Amino acid sequence: MTLPKYILGDNTDYPTAIFVIHTEFPRFIINLEDDEVEWFEEFDNHDQKELESETETYIKEATEFYDREVARYEDD
Repeated sequence: MTLPKYILGDNTDYPTAIFVIHTEFPRFIINLEDDEVEWFEEFDNHDQKELESETETYIKEATEFYDREVARYEDD
């Protein structure tokens, strides 16, 4: 099975949270309500530095994905 790069997620235990799951390396879930990120990968010091510089891009992409998906629902 091929997974999409981003997937929307929700959970009734967190009614105001908006989760976006990033399925490619580095895999993570971001809660767009507060931009909290949970990584599924473990990183060494070298990876950590690269990750810190790319995190802003990942958050931007996740937000753009969410905005695009919501716009598509509104168009229907």
